[in-house]
Amino acid sequence: MRKRTVPTRSAAAVALLAAGAVVLVGGGPVGAAPTTATAAGTAPQAAQAPQAPQAAQQDQADCDITKSVPPSTEDGPAVKAIKAKRTLVIGVDQNSYRWGARNPNTGQIEGFDIDLARAIGTAIMGDADKVVLKPVATADRIDAIKKRRVDLIVRTMTINCKRMEDVAFSKPYFNISQRVLVPKASPAKTIDDAVKGRTVCVADGGTGQAVIKDMNTAGQVVTVGNQLDCLVLMQLGKVDATMTDNGLAAGQAAQDQTVRIVDGEAQPEVIGVAMLKESPDLTARVNQVLADYYARGDWARSYDRWLKPYMLNEAERFWPGTR
Repeated sequence: MRKRTVPTRSAAAVALLAAGAVVLVGGGPVGAAPTTATAAGTAPQAAQAPQAPQAAQQDQADCDITKSVPPSTEDGPAVKAIKAKRTLVIGVDQNSYRWGARNPNTGQIEGFDIDLARAIGTAIMGDADKVVLKPVATADRIDAIKKRRVDLIVRTMTINCKRMEDVAFSKPYFNISQRVLVPKASPAKTIDDAVKGRTVCVADGGTGQAVIKDMNTAGQVVTVGNQLDCLVLMQLGKVDATMTDNGLAAGQAAQDQTVRIVDGEAQPEVIGVAMLKESPDLTARVNQVLADYYARGDWARSYDRWLKPYMLNEAERFWPGTR
């Protein structure tokens, strides 16, 4: 299996423009209505104790990906230090439609993760103006935390045992799985069809990269800085398929009518908010905000607005513990 890395989205977008095509960034082409991928997902009815997906639990026998510090409303030393500098910096995505993408009409970043990031920031700081959303590339998420360029990451970040060695995570806030996107003209019907012997695109540092490596059936793996680059490369005919989580896959299928998601999922996972391991009081505050966010119905409202029309599998429940 060969592997190569392609330039960042800006270079890929330039190539796409040169080819005379539409670059689908943020909210999609101006004036275009989003398409529904398939049957809508259903928002959860009640929060339950999160259950770690079995496949993800097998990373390490002693690792529990749902384990986090108990929620708390108290401000410990990490939270007090953030308040003292009067700014909470949250790393987010700006290229994933419906999760975190820049609206071409307003210039603002918006989506499901952005709603959550703003809610966390405002609850902790008490003032939305003290919250800074900073775009961070997929591969840079852990470094951005460890080098203190951001205080939190709210960016469809899968919780796994390897990452838990480097950063702390909140309780999970979304159930996902790995899916594969292909052009609608592709004959592939399953993940195996779409991957075996094909050129597959993954984001550097994303979970899909590890899954493709474990499958070891792709003819070539193309690694990019951001998920949107994979969509651009598929539009250009440079790759045959993209592996990513089902939330991002559904967003890309909604953004571009020429791609579709094949049947099957590679592995169930959960995503959470990441931060420094040395800041348990910040993790506790984030967990409290997550609990309140769900209890108030804000999670369901944001899900209905951004994701419900595009998520696959009508019976699936995306709040951890309801799956």
